Amino acid sequence: MKRITKIVVIALLVLVPSVASAEDNIQASDFNWEPVMEAIIQVESSGNPNARSGSSCGAMQITPILVKECNQILKRKKSKKRFTLRDRFSVAKSKEMFLLIQSYFNPGNNIEKAIRSWNGGMNYSVKRTQRYFDKVMKAMK
Repeated sequence: MKRITKIVVIALLVLVPSVASAEDNIQASDFNWEPVMEAIIQVESSGNPNARSGSSCGAMQITPILVKECNQILKRKKSKKRFTLRDRFSVAKSKEMFLLIQSYFNPGNNIEKAIRSWNGGMNYSVKRTQRYFDKVMKAMK
């Protein structure tokens, strides 16, 4: 029994550092989110970086809650970087926030999950996000 425990501990020591270092990078994945982000920008604001709707702002219509969530993720990762509410008006920084959220909540790079959660939050309803999902998929074609 002790031999099995030693093997498990050694395996964990070998695997854990590589997992931890991958999480430190916002763009840890080689997955290309650009087509999804561009489609979301078209659906959300028709490409207008100054768009506003309620508390949502910018090309990707980012809420203050999402900015706060991004900053909490960065804090957990021991990063000194932080986003501001003004960053929502920068397309580049909005995309960074999108990538950070995806790397944290969607490490499997599921496109459907990414689109639906961008509209309905992490506990989205498929029924309530269907029209949005269809619009984004159409914009990607």
